[in-house]
Amino acid sequence: MKTESSTLAFSALMALLIGCAGIVATLASNSQAILLDGLFNLIYFSVALVTIKVSKLASRPDSESYPFGYSYFESLVNLCKGLLILGVSIFALVDAVAALLTGGREISAGLAVIYALFATAACSLTAWVMHRSQRHVSSPLVAADKLNWLVNSVISGAVLAAFCLVMLFERLGWQSVLPYVDSVLVIAVVVLCLGVPVRMASQALRELLNKTPEETVAQPVRQAVARGLADIDTLEVRVRMVRPGRLLYVIVHVVLPKDLPNATLANQDALRQRIDEEVRRYYSPVVCDVVFTADNRWAAPSCGLLVEKSSG
Repeated sequence: MKTESSTLAFSALMALLIGCAGIVATLASNSQAILLDGLFNLIYFSVALVTIKVSKLASRPDSESYPFGYSYFESLVNLCKGLLILGVSIFALVDAVAALLTGGREISAGLAVIYALFATAACSLTAWVMHRSQRHVSSPLVAADKLNWLVNSVISGAVLAAFCLVMLFERLGWQSVLPYVDSVLVIAVVVLCLGVPVRMASQALRELLNKTPEETVAQPVRQAVARGLADIDTLEVRVRMVRPGRLLYVIVHVVLPKDLPNATLANQDALRQRIDEEVRRYYSPVVCDVVFTADNRWAAPSCGLLVEKSSG
């Protein structure tokens, strides 16, 4: 897969296929672990349809209606993905605990093993395709999808291992243990994987709230701005940045001395060009706005700055 849209479409198709297979296998095996897997994929399929639309929007330039572009939609989609996965996981956890307290549930291990084999192979294949596509596609939507399929592969593999244990327990005659295996498996899988949707949702929420990106992104950008202004006499430089989705938006306020020679518009534009090039060496796509001023109140934080009023 060499394009973002084809990669996301493949992901959606696989989610639908595995989800439908999971629902059918649940009816035949009575396994809540398989139901969790099936619901997980069907919900992900519904979100994937929106994801494909958002991927097309994110590549568009800004407009009158959306003056800062459409990148925030990517963060919004990833937030929804994380919350949906978290919701399904909590629902499955509560249901599994209730089943344990009421004596567990009987399952048909043979059919469950067949489904688990299919799901593990399909999820692993999809995760591999997502990983390979990142050689050609740099997209937070594809990155989130790859993370989802890696988790899904682990879940399916755990389900497969547990159902193989059920068949082993049947052969050993441990009938009293069998009703509890499915519920214990669901609880274990949810507890082990709960951090993934939490991290996905919290990262997207920070982006929507315009929080500065992590230092691994922010620090090299600040250094790039400093290189661009290395031979300029500046009084103060403030660098602010946000990263909604794939786009990094950087705004630089540069306070210059009032008596700085050759502070013409042409020279300022040349500095803007140089700073933009330095930042793009590290990160792209990026929007880099550089503002020059001789009054530091225009560079100071917009809230908390007290401007003294002249008396008279």
